[in-house]
Amino acid sequence: MAKFGLLGNKYWILRHGKSIPNEKGLIVCSLENWVLPEYQLADEGVNQARSAGESFQKVLKEINIPIENVRICFSPFSRTRHTAQVAASVLNISVEGSQCKVMEELRERFIGPSFELQSHERYAEIWDHDEKGPLMKPEEGGESVADVASRLATAVETIDKDFQGCAVLIVSHGDPLQILQTIIGATEKAPGEDFRTRVDAVKVASILSQHRKFALHTGELRQLV
Repeated sequence: MAKFGLLGNKYWILRHGKSIPNEKGLIVCSLENWVLPEYQLADEGVNQARSAGESFQKVLKEINIPIENVRICFSPFSRTRHTAQVAASVLNISVEGSQCKVMEELRERFIGPSFELQSHERYAEIWDHDEKGPLMKPEEGGESVADVASRLATAVETIDKDFQGCAVLIVSHGDPLQILQTIIGATEKAPGEDFRTRVDAVKVASILSQHRKFALHTGELRQLV
């Protein structure tokens, strides 16, 4: 993944563990449903989050980053908050403390009202749409790939402003993390003297349409920068 001098932290990403909606095969992406406890992690997801926390702890020890230099930034959805809580507990970090930050910009992609609480199988429609038109919304009220890329760039800028010289763990969702990896990877060769300029340069259909290449499994930890 991209390595360049525009960001002041080391970054890892973590997709939330297997959730109750995952088990039921449901799409839950709306603001109305995002914090409901019935949509947090399933038992398997708790185990995945704990395993991810242990893997992250191992990496930190290997590269000599102290726990006090760790920051955890997470989506406010119940399944990502739950994942952050479990992973943080492995490191003896409280998600209510100063080392953690909940960020709405890291929320799930809202693909549109007609998809909410529908079958996961309908994601195939979205990803087919994304390949053909990542700059276009799937439907009225939904977010395009470009929309998500913009708010994730804002999230990274905010994190880099708030923290310096830290190991940052971003806990988010499948589509947002795929899109984040896409823009971060592409910015390595993009023109510009600052992060936002480089992101704007790569928000084009030929790049954003490729985000499915960066798919993560539930509970998967991956280094970003």
